[in-house]
Amino acid sequence: MNLILTVFEVVAPVFILASIGFAWVKLGFDYRIEFVTRLAMTLSVPCLIFVALMQTEIAPDALTTVFFATIATYGLITLGCFAVVKLAGLDIRTFLAPLIFGNTGNLGLPLALFAFGNEGLGYAVVIFAMMGMYSFTFGVWLVSGGGDLRKVVQEPLVGATLLGALFLWLGWETPRFLTNTIELIGQMAIPLMLITLGVAVARLKLKAVSQAIWLSAVKVLLCGAVALGAGVYFELPDVALAVLVLQAVTPVAVTSYLLAAKYEADADPVAGLVVVSTLMSVGFIPLTLAFLI
Repeated sequence: MNLILTVFEVVAPVFILASIGFAWVKLGFDYRIEFVTRLAMTLSVPCLIFVALMQTEIAPDALTTVFFATIATYGLITLGCFAVVKLAGLDIRTFLAPLIFGNTGNLGLPLALFAFGNEGLGYAVVIFAMMGMYSFTFGVWLVSGGGDLRKVVQEPLVGATLLGALFLWLGWETPRFLTNTIELIGQMAIPLMLITLGVAVARLKLKAVSQAIWLSAVKVLLCGAVALGAGVYFELPDVALAVLVLQAVTPVAVTSYLLAAKYEADADPVAGLVVVSTLMSVGFIPLTLAFLI
């Protein structure tokens, strides 16, 4: 009973906030998703990442191990998802990126924070930032046929990650007034991302539901197994291992749909994957947490 209550306390705020976004759209209220997403990814999320890294009490060598474990995890996930797409006879440009990249921002960060506190958030922002850089290079290249490295360098979350890592390594801290300001801006990120997730799901239309169901199930099992194996191999601390697995099994990212639409790929089945995998996460995320906690 205690385990069920603990899991409920972790996942309830996540899905309640997403439900608020979903209900907001269904009630006919306006929500400018592009503006909110830009605000989150350009300002609040970088502030969240910087402060989380600067203030973390995690040893730098532990973060380094997480760094290499994350590289191994996403490398193996890429190979595994490529094999699944090829064996199923699916279009690589349409399906590979959504299967690789989970919603490590909208869902992964708040889940790590609620489940494992500031230590979990410290690990989660490293994983999220690395996945973001990977998606802005390889992910864009997959969908568009040509990525641009300059886009990665220009992303605020990349700069925030590098700057936060530098402050952590040197033991620096910003002045108290500035830390409070950055921290306050960063606190917007999690509720904004969760409400926006609900809005995005409400606006997407289901296509190819049966295909989306089995692909979503394969994604969870494959990504979870790979992350667990990589975490054990690199001998990650318990919290770091749990966060890596949790981040890996998050549902298909909404950005996968936005990229597919932007670069004129087949966006409809991607939308179905986003909706179905997000709905399925209501079941598999609590099960994953029950296993990890």
